[in-house]
Amino acid sequence: MMLKKSILAVLTLLVLTACGNKDEDLTAKEREKVIEDGTVGFEMMGGEVEKATNVPVNEEEAILAAFDEYIAALNEEEIHRYMKTISKNPKGFKYDEEKVFAEEIFDQFDTKRDVTNVTIAKYGQEEAQVFANMTMHSLQLETNVEHDSAGRQVTVFVKEDGAWKVTSVFYIGDDSKSSTGNQ
Repeated sequence: MMLKKSILAVLTLLVLTACGNKDEDLTAKEREKVIEDGTVGFEMMGGEVEKATNVPVNEEEAILAAFDEYIAALNEEEIHRYMKTISKNPKGFKYDEEKVFAEEIFDQFDTKRDVTNVTIAKYGQEEAQVFANMTMHSLQLETNVEHDSAGRQVTVFVKEDGAWKVTSVFYIGDDSKSSTGNQ
């Protein structure tokens, strides 16, 4: 039982890989403050996420391509490729610590993320927020324990040297869609 709890804790962190993430258990008042500050420009709980209407076509393509590359690099567990998707000056985590953390996770787990409902929910010339429903399938290599989890993620991108880079990630898990089992 203790093993399953520790694996679940690690996997929750793994979902967030690019995150010294913001706390997902914010009070309503704290959540309003985050939204007012522009950290997340919409409510992540319940309901449908509306697509931002002010996104130029070329920027939409660039942002979605950056998001796809971020997910692909994580799924392929390619550390150098992954770090190229990350801002050098992130808001939600520390760049150097993220590299060490990601390397450790890549060594210990085989993880694949499936994303659906990918939507640019907020757009500005220097920052964009991409919402996605995410399902993660993980296998802890040492124990051969599998874990599936699902949730909603907002990946915040900033424009850096003409390219969109991940600066922070917000994730809310759906405990009803999580499972752990042995293979």
